[in-house]
Amino acid sequence: MNASTRRKGPTRAEVKRDLQAVAMALLSRPWLTKQDDPEAFLLIKDHYEYLRDWFHEHAGYSLLVTRSFAKLDKIPGVFRSWMGIDGFHQPRDYALFTYGLWYLEAKSDGEQFLLTEMVEAIRNHLLGLGFDVDWALYDHRLSMVRALKKLRWLGVLTSIEGEETGWARDGATANVLYEASPLARYVLRRFPRELMAYGEIDELYEVEQTAVVPTSGDMMHNADVRSRRHKVFRRLLMEPVVYDFEWTDEERRYVQTQRSWITSQLEEMVGLEGRRFREGLYFYWPELMAEVDLFPTQSAASDVTMQFAAKLRDRLIETPDSYPRDEHGCVHLTRGEFEGILLSLRETSEPYWTKEHREKSTTLLANDILAHMVEWNLAAVEDTGTVVLLPGLSRYCGTYDVASVGNGGA
Repeated sequence: MNASTRRKGPTRAEVKRDLQAVAMALLSRPWLTKQDDPEAFLLIKDHYEYLRDWFHEHAGYSLLVTRSFAKLDKIPGVFRSWMGIDGFHQPRDYALFTYGLWYLEAKSDGEQFLLTEMVEAIRNHLLGLGFDVDWALYDHRLSMVRALKKLRWLGVLTSIEGEETGWARDGATANVLYEASPLARYVLRRFPRELMAYGEIDELYEVEQTAVVPTSGDMMHNADVRSRRHKVFRRLLMEPVVYDFEWTDEERRYVQTQRSWITSQLEEMVGLEGRRFREGLYFYWPELMAEVDLFPTQSAASDVTMQFAAKLRDRLIETPDSYPRDEHGCVHLTRGEFEGILLSLRETSEPYWTKEHREKSTTLLANDILAHMVEWNLAAVEDTGTVVLLPGLSRYCGTYDVASVGNGGA
C-alpha cells in the first residue's frame, strides 16, 4: 500500500464542520442519546474537552456526557415568553410536569407503573404541601396529560400500553402502563438553593451570575468580565436579534469593542456569520439549518410579516415623516395605523394568503401578525397599546411574484 492509498484523517475543514453540527445539536436539543444519534454522540465524546471548555468559557454552560447521552445545560441571558414549553397553556401544566419528574426520579431504569398510581402519588404529595389537585376536574386531567406528553417526547417516560387522552376523557375508567427512564434525573438543572426559595424568575438568573463572590479587586473585576461575557454570548446564541439599546451600558461597550472577536468565535463554533448595522450586531446562518427555527419560518405569518415590512418601507420612502421614529430607529404606530397597513395589504395580496388568514377579520389578523413579530423581536407593544416596529423588521422585504402566480404559483 503506497502513501496515496492510505486512509487519511479528517481535514481541518471537516473537523470544523463536525464541531459546528454537534454544537448546534447540543444548543437546539434537550440532549443527544447514543441510541438515537450514535454518530453525533461519538463526535461529542471525541471532542468533549474542546466543547466543554468553549461553552463553559464563553457562555457559562456545563456539558454533561455519560455512557448513554450528552446534555448541554442551557441558561438564557434574558428570559423571553417564547422560551416556554410548546403546548403548555397555564402554570398548572408546568407544575405537574415538574412533579411528574419528581415521581420518576424515584423509579429505577425500566421500572413499570400505572398512570393512576402516578397521579395519585402526585396528588397526595401536593396535598401535603397545601395544594389541591382534583383529578375529577377535566381541566386538571388535561393539564396532567399535557405534562405527560411532554415527558414522553423528552424520552423520560415510555408508554407501554394505553394513551393519556383516554384518561383525560374518562378519568378513573381508563389507565396507561408506563416505563421509567433514568433520564428523568437530568431534565432540570441544579440550583444553589431549593426552587421554592425563589420568588421571581429573574432571581434564577441573578443567582447563576453571583453564585461565587470573589473577595479581591482583581477577582471581582475578572468575575464581572466573565459574567458580562456569559450573558452576551447566551443572548446572541439564543435570541433572534439583540439590538444595541437592549444591552446595558457595560454590555454594549463590550459588544462594540469585542465585535471582531465575538464574530469570529461564533462563526468558528456554530457557523453563525455576523454583520454590524447601525442598530446592532446581527448574526445569521448563511444556509438553512435543520436544527433551529429560522426567520422567515414556514408559517404564513412570516409571509405577511415580510409583506408588511415592504409596505412600510414604501410608505416611509414616499412620506418619510408619516410615522414617528425614535433615536434607536424604531417606528411607532398606533394600533389603528398598524391595522391600516394590514388592510391595504389585504386589498392587494389576500388572494395569495392562506384560507385561515383570508377568513380572519383585520383585527384578529393583526393579533396574529403582531404576536409573530414580537416572538422574533421585530416588534413590541407598549403598555399604552402603541406598536413599536423594531429595526430588524427593516432588514426584510417580501412581495409575491405575480408573473409566477399566473402560471400556478406565487
